[in-house]
Amino acid sequence: MSNTGENEGVPAPRENPNLQGHGEAEQFLKESFDSGRLAHAWLISGPEGIGKATLAYRFARYVLSGGGAPPDTPPPTGAGLFGDDLLPVDAVEEPAEQGALYVSPSHPVFKRTAAGGHSDLMSVERTVNEKTGKLRSEIIVGDVRLIGNFFHHTAGEGGWRVVVIDCADEMNVNAANAVLKVLEEPPPKVLLLLVSHNPGRLLATIRSRCRKLTLQPLALDNVASMVGNWRTDLNPGDALALATLADGSPGRALALASQGGLDIYRDMMALLETLPRLDISALHAFGGRLGKTGADDAFHTASGLLRWWLARLILTVAGGRRRTATAMTGSEEALMDRLGGVVGLDRWFEVWEKINHLLARTEQINLDRKQVVLNVFLTIENAARS
Repeated sequence: MSNTGENEGVPAPRENPNLQGHGEAEQFLKESFDSGRLAHAWLISGPEGIGKATLAYRFARYVLSGGGAPPDTPPPTGAGLFGDDLLPVDAVEEPAEQGALYVSPSHPVFKRTAAGGHSDLMSVERTVNEKTGKLRSEIIVGDVRLIGNFFHHTAGEGGWRVVVIDCADEMNVNAANAVLKVLEEPPPKVLLLLVSHNPGRLLATIRSRCRKLTLQPLALDNVASMVGNWRTDLNPGDALALATLADGSPGRALALASQGGLDIYRDMMALLETLPRLDISALHAFGGRLGKTGADDAFHTASGLLRWWLARLILTVAGGRRRTATAMTGSEEALMDRLGGVVGLDRWFEVWEKINHLLARTEQINLDRKQVVLNVFLTIENAARS
């Protein structure tokens, strides 16, 4: 999970020893390292919250611990940064089920990586603006300008130097250009791992200089199991429902759980099921709930869920339920069939564009949120009554 989607009680990517559902990607990275011809830069992409950053730090630990060293190469030994022994991964019990890149949390490299104290690992994320005290909305050039010096210094422990950028999509133009300079002339034994939710936002020249690894969403039952493990207060039905809403993203599912997303979605569906004539009193109650002071998170959650529902409606109208990524309940199927039978695909695209534009403007100019909610649902109602 990225730094944009932290969930209470869930380890940050640099601290997380576990990764599920990406065994093929792990094996591919391991084989690339073992081959002795590891690309110096990797673009790890895929939907947000599926474990890209966790995989990046997992690979970083594996490389820094010498876990992929050929048998005839002596493993790194001697005193570590904190006086502990630098043991090869082979010296740590490695359960087969833990994956190809598994490094035990008891390993000294794991401990120093988790603590942010490994001299050969650099993490680049959005930083706090000292003037405002708030987290910046982008990664600035000052956040990345040290990468060049870091890569050109001798590795503190005689092996590799690794940089993880999470998330690369958040780099502004100057920061991206600074990274591009590093990619053009990389020194030996350096590794740059760029985590990206939307690689299309990156400079084409950056993408062209990276080896690409695309992760896929996880299976629903896998996500539901992970949600249940982290949120023991949820029953299995709610965990599965969250996994469905998250489209195979454990991070997104856990974020929805912490934001009350399941209740918001159920209330939203109860309202939509009154179409083609909305229950106006229920609509005003829903809008008032999302528009009141202090309900920013609830409004953002509802906006995301509504966009998701509209996208699924369009997929259903375009090619039937087989085109959708996740299962539907019986009432959802009936609603989709009813709306798809009344209004054609072009009209629903118009609704999608209008609602997205309205929600985007709300973010930009701080429109009255209750009124925005009313306008959004009345737009859907007008289409359903066409």
